[in-house]
Order: sequence, then structure tokens, then C-alpha cells
Amino acid sequence: MTGMLTARPLPARSKAFDLLLAGGLCMVFGFLSLAQAHFGGLLTFGMLVPLIWRRTHPELVFFAVCSVAILQWLVGVELQPGNVGLLVALYAITVYGDVRLSRIALGIGGLGVLMAVSRYWANSDWKQQVTTMGGLAALVFGVWAFGERRRTRGLYVAQLEERAAQLERDRDRESKLAVSNERTRIAREIHDVVAHGLSIMIVQADGGLYAADQSPEAAKKALATIGDTGRASLTEMRKMLGLLKQDEQSDLGPHQARPQPGVSSLPELIENVRDAGLAVEYTVTGQPRELPALLGLTAYRIVQEGLTNTLKHAGPGARTSVTLDFGREMLTVVVTDDGRGAGVAPSTDPGHGLVGMRQRVSVSGGTVSAGPKAGGGYEVIARLPYNLPTGGLVSERSE
Repeated sequence: MTGMLTARPLPARSKAFDLLLAGGLCMVFGFLSLAQAHFGGLLTFGMLVPLIWRRTHPELVFFAVCSVAILQWLVGVELQPGNVGLLVALYAITVYGDVRLSRIALGIGGLGVLMAVSRYWANSDWKQQVTTMGGLAALVFGVWAFGERRRTRGLYVAQLEERAAQLERDRDRESKLAVSNERTRIAREIHDVVAHGLSIMIVQADGGLYAADQSPEAAKKALATIGDTGRASLTEMRKMLGLLKQDEQSDLGPHQARPQPGVSSLPELIENVRDAGLAVEYTVTGQPRELPALLGLTAYRIVQEGLTNTLKHAGPGARTSVTLDFGREMLTVVVTDDGRGAGVAPSTDPGHGLVGMRQRVSVSGGTVSAGPKAGGGYEVIARLPYNLPTGGLVSERSE
């Protein structure tokens, strides 16, 4: 009952059309019936005027029109041209009304056929009665079937529209997620580049300050290293920040960011760290092979983060070892030092670097462990399978 009383939302354009339809039927059939019989004309208006609300309140309109038709049948008023309102109301409740009530409306329409034949064709022979009954029943059922087809088509179109809207929402959500993942990846790259460069610059600045009075040449070399490292880090950071402003990925131009570093770039990285004053031993075991871009970048960043942590925490005189082991199924990266950083580094806060390292290794489908060594020092061990997960290749595209 609540659903029957609640008006369905309808655009103003549709409301105007229903008003014109009801007004036109009243003008044509209402006044025509009124000219034939005054009471019959009033009943005609009673069946046509409610059609103004045929789409906002289809159930109420149908039952109101049927009530007027029953009154017409009871008082014995002849059928009027305005009885076409019954068919319009039946169509309206079939298309716009509740499905169960539309079935009831069909039954009421069939009952109305029997009542009309029994009242208005009672004096006819049985053949005419059967013919009239069949014709009226076909008309009622045809109007109902046409309305049912219209309802089904409307529901199908609504489902297609909802599906299209859902697909659009899913696409927007996936696009936002992809942008978020890309920004997280770029932010991680910026951290790795800047943290490593700043660590080298701090070590060189401290060394240069210490050697300024006793060895001016060493101080000049430290300043030169600081300048070179700062410029390189600034260039890399600008490239990364430029990627954040790109709405669409495009092919690399001559002035765009170069491909990300890989295992082949490790000797250059280690040489830069040696220039900063850290003793690094670099070892490669097994049979080296060509690695996917993501795997090579992950290995490079793990070594970079390990060396950065050594520069920051290991203390003066620390020695570092970097080992790449090309196994049969995976690459093992080991970065160790014999410094004192493990004893003073806070264990409750792994830092952004270690968190980013674990994220990288997780995307690559590998494992990583980082912690103090027995006997002193710190150790990072990462195991990276050669067969990368499919999702990782999508989420960590090489630039």
C-alpha cells in the first residue's frame, strides 16, 4: 500500500505529456459522451481525468478507473467512448506498476469482459456473445501483452545502463588505483635516490671538514664528490617528479628519463660509495644471466639501500661486502657490514628504506630478511626468483 501511495519520480516533460494525453481524451471522448448522456458523460470524465497520474500512481489510477466502470455497470449506463480509459489504465499499470498487481489487473480485465458481455450483450445469441467475448478478451490481453513487452524492454535497457555505469565506475576505480600505485612506486624511487645521495654527501662533508686544515686536496676532492652526487641526485629527482605530472604514458623521447638501473649499474654505484670512503667488496658467483628489468631494478635498489644504511649507521672504519649469487632458480643478493650500526639503530622503526625494500621484493615474488649478524654488523639477504609474477610486471613498469 505504501508503494501505491508513493509517487514515482517523473520528469516534467513526461508529466506534461500525460496531462496533454488526458486532456485530449477528455476533449474528444468526454464531451462526445456528455452530448449523448449527461450521467454517462460524467462517468467518462471519471475514467479519463485520472489518467493524468497514470505514470506517477499507476495502481491507484487503474483501480479508480475500474471503480467508475463498475459503477457504470451497476447503474446500467451504456458503454461510452470514454471506456477506452480502461485500456489506457491497464497499459499504464502493466508498464509502470508493480508486477504482481499487473497480473491482478489482467484478471480484473478478464472479469470485466464477462461482466460487459452479461450486461450489454445479454439479449444476443450465443454465437454473437462468444464472438464479442473473444474479441474483447483479445483486446484486453493484447494491451496487457504490449505493456508487458514494453516493461521487459525497459528493464533490459535499465540493466544495460546500470551495467555500463558499473563498468565506468570500475574503470575509474582501477584508474585511480593504478595512479596511486604508480605514485607510490615513484615516491619509493625518489626516496632511494635522494637518501643514497644525501648519505654520500653527508659522509663527504664530514670527511672534508675534518681534512680541511691538514689535507686541502682531500677536502677539495670531498667537495667535488658532494657536488657531483648532489647534481646527479637532483637530476634523478627531477625526472621522477616529472613523471608525477604525466597523465598519460608516452614513448621515451631523447630528453626523458633513462631506463632504470639494473645489475649492470652496480659497479658504478659501488665505485661511488668507495669514493665516499666506504670499503666495499663486490663479488659475483654463479653464472650471470640477463635479468628482467623489474628484477634488475629490485636487486640494484636493495644493494643501494644496504650501502646507504651502512653509510648512515655502521660508523667509521666499517667494511662492507656485496654478493650476487646467480643460482639455478633465483638471484640471491647479500649486503653485509661489520660496523656498529645494528647496535644503535632503533629496532621498532624499520624506516622507509627497509619498508620500500620489502615492498619491492614482495612485488618481485621474493623474500628479504634484514637484521644484526651474530658477532656484530648488519646483514641484508634478498632472494629473487627469476620467474616474476604477472602482476609485478604490470605494476612496476620500467620507465
